Amino acid sequence: MWPDLVAEACLAWYIAVVAVCMLGYVQLVRNYSNIPEKSRSSSCFPSDAPHVTIIRPIKGLEPSLYDCLAATFHQDYPSQKLTIHFCIASRGDPAFPILERLLCDFPAFDARIFVEDGDPALLDQSAAIACIGPNPKIRNMSRAYREAKGDIVWIIDCNVWVASGTCGRMFVHQLPICVDLDNELSGRETNGFENEDFGMPHSRRDSKMHRTWLSIGGGRLEELFLSSSHAKFYTAINTVAVAPCIVGKSNMFRRSHLNYLTSPRHISSESAMSSSPGNGEGIDFFSHNICEDHLIGDLLWRSTIPSDPNLGNHALLFGDLAIQPIANMSLSAYIARRVRWLRVRKFTVTLATLVEPGTESFLCSAYGAFAATSLDWFKHHVGIPQTWTAFATLWLISISLWALVDWSVYLLLHSGKTIQFSNNSNDVPSFARPIQTLSRRPFIEWLAAWLAREILALPIWTWAFWGGVTVVWRDRRFRVGMDMRVHEISGGDGGDGDEDKEHAKAE
Repeated sequence: MWPDLVAEACLAWYIAVVAVCMLGYVQLVRNYSNIPEKSRSSSCFPSDAPHVTIIRPIKGLEPSLYDCLAATFHQDYPSQKLTIHFCIASRGDPAFPILERLLCDFPAFDARIFVEDGDPALLDQSAAIACIGPNPKIRNMSRAYREAKGDIVWIIDCNVWVASGTCGRMFVHQLPICVDLDNELSGRETNGFENEDFGMPHSRRDSKMHRTWLSIGGGRLEELFLSSSHAKFYTAINTVAVAPCIVGKSNMFRRSHLNYLTSPRHISSESAMSSSPGNGEGIDFFSHNICEDHLIGDLLWRSTIPSDPNLGNHALLFGDLAIQPIANMSLSAYIARRVRWLRVRKFTVTLATLVEPGTESFLCSAYGAFAATSLDWFKHHVGIPQTWTAFATLWLISISLWALVDWSVYLLLHSGKTIQFSNNSNDVPSFARPIQTLSRRPFIEWLAAWLAREILALPIWTWAFWGGVTVVWRDRRFRVGMDMRVHEISGGDGGDGDEDKEHAKAE
């Protein structure tokens, strides 16, 4: 009896996961095979377009940093209705000269640089905002958010590039992918920064002859993960909209909505939020949390705004991509990054994180193969023998089909079919342009990365979920509490390696 119940549960789980994957796959094919429709705001009178403040937090140098930040100025949107706020911790940050160069290159825009060290509200210990929490990204953006113009705020990480039509489509969040630039570092980049190795740390300018799978393999795995497994589930969950599923690389929302939902008056009437109070309104409210992107999205998704009761849940804008170029990410850096992500998520979405291993191809296929070789129905009606040989055969068939689906998703998302070109083709960097070959990577190279990611998925999850509660983020070490609040640990090594710190800067 018990073996049959377990087998039936495995079958139900396998069918459910495959159904979710296929839903995500269908949505990806439907929405990422063509350039999105042009927005109405690109052709309307400037007075009819709402004002948008774009906030870009910066921490250190990133690959193609100039191009990613310049994409903000290339938006097909009335320039007089755009305000651009660059946020940086100090003038000593190596990225500061790039920000100054951008302001010189685009003098017609309303753009400013906000330096955290010079924020008078943070320096004034008597001010209420002086009690803002340790989240370094929130502290970095706090003043830019407070001084934003208009109601609509678009927060976009410094290492993300977006197409020119993105702002006009008034999205909420986008599907993220990343591109490993290791094979493209010698190529041309806008304004020649790449030829000069400008915008890239010295440690990343290794010659190709010194690169090994351990030193650059993490970039391949990250590129593959975001363009296969993550893309399918991210799209499917946002399609059924049973829960918020938001990655904070590029998000847009109204300040009035977030300020209302985080105001003391509203919080006092919401017992769910009053149990975990923050400091200040707006994004400052989440300064004691390290996963502010998810929490902001969750709050806006599940809350009703009295002034706009008919607004639907915040959802994914299909068609547009948030493209992150990466370079020289080692395998250990990838593992540390995934561990950090999972350790934060296990307290914010505990159930989803707990069952995550069962959604990966190896374990899920094992569930399906076990069910098919254990239940008598398959033996009598399909003729599947109840042997280990049959189990292994079915598992391999499932894995092969899974890999083929992921390969087709990878080809689609990296084809560049959704990229909207402006009149000046130089506005689109090489890593975002449509590729001239079938695939960005040879299939054998892609398959090796796919197998490596699938093999590592369960060990990484086990270490992240059961191995501790500390994370290293933006060069600082934090302990994550069960209440989702973070506590900075002063002194000592982060414990996850310097490479983890290097690739955690702009997250």
